[in-house]
Amino acid sequence: MQPPQHPGPQYPPSFGQTPRRNWFRRATPASRVAVILGSVTLSLLLLCCTGTAIVGALTGEPEPTKTGTAAEQPQQPILAAPGEPTEEAPAQESPIAAPSTVPSAVPSSEPATAPSSAAAVPVVQVTTVTERATVRYGERTVKDSSLAEGKRVVRTKGVNGVRTLIYEVTTTDGVRTAKKLVKSAVTKQPVTQVVAVGTKKPQSSKCDPNYSGCVPIASDVDCLPGKGDGPAYVTGPVKVIGEDIYRLDNDKDGYGCD
Repeated sequence: MQPPQHPGPQYPPSFGQTPRRNWFRRATPASRVAVILGSVTLSLLLLCCTGTAIVGALTGEPEPTKTGTAAEQPQQPILAAPGEPTEEAPAQESPIAAPSTVPSAVPSSEPATAPSSAAAVPVVQVTTVTERATVRYGERTVKDSSLAEGKRVVRTKGVNGVRTLIYEVTTTDGVRTAKKLVKSAVTKQPVTQVVAVGTKKPQSSKCDPNYSGCVPIASDVDCLPGKGDGPAYVTGPVKVIGEDIYRLDNDKDGYGCD
């Protein structure tokens, strides 16, 4: 066992002898300040390292690795599951409350459904749609004796009509599922086309083609009875279909000798 060490001399100085100053007293003021600052800095570093080690041990985080031999490096704490004792730290009571007796999954007789039942309900909409269809015009044929036999002439041009249809359309989730006709009406009547067909027989070379009904070809033709001097005569009435070269239609109504 070593004797206790004392900062001062082992024996008190003899009477009248001036005590010898230690190295700190012999140092210059600048050296003293440097020594004091170094001591304070070293104390702060030791305090920080010690605090970091304590906090890491409490939180379960390993201390930062330091360089050196394997003997100088402290062993990292072994992480264990909550409530499981380790070699370095005894088992501690867990601050977690006792587990609840309510089971995590309660069986239910109802099947699992979506949170919102409104999403499963189909969206049905009923709208009215108006459509228009074409009504084809008809055709009517009439006979015309002023036209040559077999010739066709359109007297009245046909015009298509319009039928308005109103439907009731049902859609489910944006898809059309039903279409019902509610009303049907002809909003524009069609115009019937009239075609004239000629029935006039071909005339002989002795009849003038400007008239319907045989008018002889001559230098002049007069109506009978009349005051004309001929030399040719005709008994009316006759229809003017060309040029009235014999001036038989005096009243300009399209017929001569009437």
